[in-house]
Amino acid sequence: MVKQFLKLEWKSFLRSSAFSSNLALKILMIFGAIYFIIVFIGLGIGSYFIMEDAGLEPFSTINKFIIYYLVFDLIIRFFFQKMPSLTIRPFLNQNIKKNSIVHYTLSKTIVSFFNFIHWFFFIPFTIVLISKGFTLEAIFWCLSILFFIYINNFLSILIDKKDAIFYIVVGIFAVFGALQYYAIFDITQYTNGFFEAFYHHSYLIVIPAALLISMYYVNFKFFKSNLYLDAGLSIKQDLATTENFTWLDQLGSLGTFLKNDIRLLKRNKRAKTTLMMSFLFLFYGLLFFTNSIEAYKNPVWKIFAGIFVSGGFLLNFGQFVPSWDSSYYPLMMTQNITYKDYLSSKWWLMVIATSITTLLASFYLFFGIESYLAILTGAIFNIGVNSHIVLLGGAYIKTPIDLTSNKNAFGDKKSFNIKTLLISLPKLALPMAIYAIGYYTLGWQYGYLFVALTGILGFAFKNKVFQMIESVYKKEKYATLEAYKQKK
Repeated sequence: MVKQFLKLEWKSFLRSSAFSSNLALKILMIFGAIYFIIVFIGLGIGSYFIMEDAGLEPFSTINKFIIYYLVFDLIIRFFFQKMPSLTIRPFLNQNIKKNSIVHYTLSKTIVSFFNFIHWFFFIPFTIVLISKGFTLEAIFWCLSILFFIYINNFLSILIDKKDAIFYIVVGIFAVFGALQYYAIFDITQYTNGFFEAFYHHSYLIVIPAALLISMYYVNFKFFKSNLYLDAGLSIKQDLATTENFTWLDQLGSLGTFLKNDIRLLKRNKRAKTTLMMSFLFLFYGLLFFTNSIEAYKNPVWKIFAGIFVSGGFLLNFGQFVPSWDSSYYPLMMTQNITYKDYLSSKWWLMVIATSITTLLASFYLFFGIESYLAILTGAIFNIGVNSHIVLLGGAYIKTPIDLTSNKNAFGDKKSFNIKTLLISLPKLALPMAIYAIGYYTLGWQYGYLFVALTGILGFAFKNKVFQMIESVYKKEKYATLEAYKQKK
């Protein structure tokens, strides 16, 4: 049966409408995986000597901070790891045991790269420990930590659709981190002894092993109990509420689209996650304007920060137009709706969000007028140029969005193709290049001036650019409709 499942997965991959883009992504992912494997191996071997040179006891230090390592791993999984999925519906009326379906679905997560990558840190680190005089009990310590990694794997599955639990857990450890930073309470004094115990008392490995088996069993029971067409696979129906936003009626058809977008942002999990991430982008500039990271002290990086700080919403929301409307896009195309009105509403929404973000970012004046000018200049470029680029790129990102899930909130692998890659490059590379020209020839003031003038120029030719973007959407219309039929 497992062999049959694998055959179906392979056929699904080959027959997907996004096969060519997925294939290109797979190749890049292989190189990316090799890169991270090398990095983790290097850290696994080198971290012992780095900590030793810094006057720290390596084994004790690692055990001290493993608790934060596990929490960070859970955060990464929550936002990036794809939950186990199969095209299950066709199997439910076949002569296939539910146990087989669930076991195969869960086993897919076990071989996930999110689990496998940790081997390349802890195994080399354990080998170094043994070479430095630690006993073979270090192997039991290593296995115990890897068991906790797999416990994280199954825990992330259970809290996948329970945002409140996830944010409570993260919030608690954020408080612990703050208390430790201000020397009020240090939780690592207790977690250090807990994780070290797996080395000094190797028989304690039964604790994480038992927890792992229990987590697998809980996941198995959960999936099996919801493996019905009218249960876990059905769409959750929430109580409907009416919000008229009558003040937008004066804008005509533009107001109608803006109403729909505002409702989308207020009601749906994926859209709310995008709003949250856009807000967090506000603080991204602290890495650049505080000079806390040596690599970011190059002046060209300031305009890079300005683009991200002011354009958090534009970059996160805009890149998935029209995918936000994928669930009812076919219906929209049967109505008397022009692409011009549709795209204008998305553009105005991004402009409004960018303007609000720029005002909220005024606290960067604390770091000097030059820092805030970078953000203000980035906002002008975002409105005049990047807003058009993200709309143009959206025509080629034919990935349906599940508004009830926050998975792939930072991007979806299916949205990758050469066209979107080429279209995306100018969003960051172009303003940095323009700024560099002005900065290294006439001074930093002219760097900002040139970038701002480029944004103003893009705004001046808005109508012409929109005509071109509209023609692209019309050309890609039927390919987009076909892509939105894909369920995987």
